[in-house]
Amino acid sequence: MRRTVPLKPGERVDDLMAGGLAIIQHPDVFCFSMDAVLLARFVTLPPRGRIVDLCTGNGIIPLLLTTRTEAEIIGVEIQERLCDMARRSVALNGLEARVSILCRDLRTCTEVLPVGVFDVVTANPPYLPRDGADLSANPHQAAARHELFCTLEDVVRVASRLVKSGGRVAFVYRPARLVELLALMRQHRVEPKRIRFVHPYADRPANLVLVEGIRDGGVELRVLPPLVVYRAEGTYTDEVLRIYNGGTA
Repeated sequence: MRRTVPLKPGERVDDLMAGGLAIIQHPDVFCFSMDAVLLARFVTLPPRGRIVDLCTGNGIIPLLLTTRTEAEIIGVEIQERLCDMARRSVALNGLEARVSILCRDLRTCTEVLPVGVFDVVTANPPYLPRDGADLSANPHQAAARHELFCTLEDVVRVASRLVKSGGRVAFVYRPARLVELLALMRQHRVEPKRIRFVHPYADRPANLVLVEGIRDGGVELRVLPPLVVYRAEGTYTDEVLRIYNGGTA
């Protein structure tokens, strides 16, 4: 049941298409993108258990995961402003018993979170290296896009430590750095098992990639059919509409 929570100047409440959920957003602080929705619909989930979402932002992935599983979900985010937004979004949806937000540097979150016990770890990490970041720009947006607080290796390493043997780790990332991601996953004992490329249009190169691996898994990789976002300018494909309405990717 949706509740009333206080909003700060500039914030708005946006409805999510799936599950009757809503989320607090701020255009100058953080608004989720399709990347997060696709990851939340792509990852393989147990009916119950324990899940961690790294780089959780305003909590969009934990919120969406609640429509697919009864698991306990922890979102880890370093920026206090985003943690506050995420916690109020959790309260807005009455999900405090299932979702919690840990405001902490993910590089040290294993000091307070148990290692090797989580069934699933998800992450939508910053895509761009620190080099070239415009640090004078909006600090929240700069941190979401660039590796200011963590590197890709930090994210993969921590995910591997948190997940149990046989558990799943899933990422959404840029194809340009896919080789780096796969190499780091193997280095940290997460064997890539499923990959799906996301294309803006059927005749355009992929601009996102979804990857799922298993901790200590055997060597076998499935490349899934491509996901095409738009069939015409401004018009989603039927599959993307189904995903936004709660279907899996």
